[in-house]
Amino acid sequence: MKQIEPISIWDNGQTKQAIKLNAYAVSVILNTSALFYYGLMSEDNQTLAQGNLSMDGEDYQGWNNDSVAWDFIATKLNLVIIGDYIEPIVEPIVEI
Repeated sequence: MKQIEPISIWDNGQTKQAIKLNAYAVSVILNTSALFYYGLMSEDNQTLAQGNLSMDGEDYQGWNNDSVAWDFIATKLNLVIIGDYIEPIVEPIVEI
């Protein structure tokens, strides 16, 4: 999962901020194409938008590591990746 520059998404009559991009390959046809699922998520892991993107041709031929796929997806969705998303660690409350 990647952290993205926040974008506003209209969701059930409210504007919410997507701050995470989740994506994975759902289908790969070797030497031909790949189909990726993506989800744009809020801080509380609510999926605000989702869909699929197909990669083929020169884009597919240039896919030699995960960062290429992340950059492809972000470019197609007009997103800016600002880093890996790391879930916050919630410290337990310790009573003394």
